[in-house]
Amino acid sequence: MTIRLFIADDQAMVRQGFGALLASQDDMIVVGDAANGADAVEAVKRLEPEVVLMDVRMPVMDGLEATRQILTSATARDHVKVLMLTTFDIDDYVYEALAAGASGFLLKDATAEELVRAVRIVASGDALLAPSVTRRLIAEVTKRRAAPKRRKSLLMELTPREREVLELVAHGMSNAEIADALVVAEQTVKSHVSNVLSKLQLRDRAQAVVAAYESGLVTPG
Repeated sequence: MTIRLFIADDQAMVRQGFGALLASQDDMIVVGDAANGADAVEAVKRLEPEVVLMDVRMPVMDGLEATRQILTSATARDHVKVLMLTTFDIDDYVYEALAAGASGFLLKDATAEELVRAVRIVASGDALLAPSVTRRLIAEVTKRRAAPKRRKSLLMELTPREREVLELVAHGMSNAEIADALVVAEQTVKSHVSNVLSKLQLRDRAQAVVAAYESGLVTPG
């Protein structure tokens, strides 16, 4: 299956460099790019990519607002994944970007192999959170304990096994690792994760991590 990609970054060299690298992959095609968030929003509506590489800081409209608009669009929200690009792994916008629906973060100085791997991970519906980004996310959630009540009530809809799976997801474990830990089939874990996302009305595993910390199911440390 060919992954349709879109690149939004105000640096032409980043767009060209990432674009050339990704287009050279047999399973990827770059359908377009933009130098600011506003142009990205409009182009994504027309081109319908599956993964958008989105810079956080851009003129006219930043990557956060562009991500919100793209992922609330009726035509895009069901299939578009956003991978945020950032220069620093302690970016102040980590929490806001994930809450807006981004599926993960990638540093701009990532290797070619890391970039290609990141795109495939996000395209598959998984989340990409480096340990340093996860620590930053936890710190932000700890300071913003405004939403736990709603999250806690939603957690009551989960079965004990689904809550257990959500906790392991929040600790950064893959489906295979969770399957090993719980001594069940990986397909069973996938079903549990799918149920969790559906019941909590979440887009993907990245938002599941946010929900787990906001609800208090998982606590820092």
